[in-house]
Amino acid sequence: MKTVIIIPTYNERENIGPLIEALQHQFEKLTHDMHVLVVDDNSPDRTADFVRELQADHSNLHLLMGEKKGLGVAYIRGMLHAMDELHAEVVFEMDADFSHKPEDVPRLMAEIEHGADFVIGSRYVPGGSIPKEWGLYRRLNSRFGNIVARYLAGIYSVRDCTAGFRAIRTSILRRIDFAKLGVQGYAFQVALLHAVTVEKARIVEVPVNFIDRCYGDSKLGLRDIVEFVANAWWIRFESSKTFIKFLAVGATGVAVNLGFFTLLLFLGLNKFVASPISIEISIISNFLFNNYWTFRDRNTKDKTRIKGLKFNTVSLLSLILSYGTFVTLSLFFPDVQPQVHQFIGIIPATLINYFLNSYWTFKHVED
Repeated sequence: MKTVIIIPTYNERENIGPLIEALQHQFEKLTHDMHVLVVDDNSPDRTADFVRELQADHSNLHLLMGEKKGLGVAYIRGMLHAMDELHAEVVFEMDADFSHKPEDVPRLMAEIEHGADFVIGSRYVPGGSIPKEWGLYRRLNSRFGNIVARYLAGIYSVRDCTAGFRAIRTSILRRIDFAKLGVQGYAFQVALLHAVTVEKARIVEVPVNFIDRCYGDSKLGLRDIVEFVANAWWIRFESSKTFIKFLAVGATGVAVNLGFFTLLLFLGLNKFVASPISIEISIISNFLFNNYWTFRDRNTKDKTRIKGLKFNTVSLLSLILSYGTFVTLSLFFPDVQPQVHQFIGIIPATLINYFLNSYWTFKHVED
């Protein structure tokens, strides 16, 4: 497989030469067509000039220049170049400062050979580690970032979401719309990981020992941290958008339910008869809104009438639960307004409604 290791650089002249030589040594152990692509952001220390000198000795060393706009922009530029110009089948993300050990490259590559789509050099799985010399602030910053990514962005299955040492099949990358990631800095790592998770990529974590840089300075700044947290919140919002719409529809259903229930009581209908009638009217209302708004972007195989039958089947279960709650509360608390019992019965029914309808009635089907 043609493999390109992408190394973003900004003022890494002291590190880039030894790193390239160390990688070339590791390439000798591999049977793949291995290349290095240095993506330099016009480093003032003339990192690019030094790379050009090294190209005379290494035909598999490539250089791509650009303006300094953040790590994410550099990686996207590098990945597109690796795929479109170098025709890479696999790309690596790797830091230029020896934080990622060159001798770990064959270990990550081995997982690609075994069928993985996305391999992470992980610090937070058994066998992985962060530098012992890190102070409390660095440790907390690293842990906090990973917690934010896992639990706020919702990437629960991955232990090290912020790792910058990764091997990725370009077949999965070609399914990602980089423009929609909307990030420039370090937040790119989590944004890309979330995107491939959505694409059902097979993700594997390999334990690595993260090493602190010996030369140069870290490029992580306050702006990157703010973007990172904001992006995690945005990922959570985007992931929850369908549920938010479903809740909005549910809110209209509550209004319809309670409105008709009150109207039927006013017309003299017995409350135990008015309740299921009001529920069924709200079910029809909810289906129409969900079909033509909440889930309209999903490619479903069923026709509208079939989806309607499924929706009513699910809603029947919800009706039984909601009505059962209403009857129970009415019997045990007869002095409470019946509208309160009706409202309480709606809550558990809403949750059942969403999950069954999302994964059955409006289940997305791939083309």
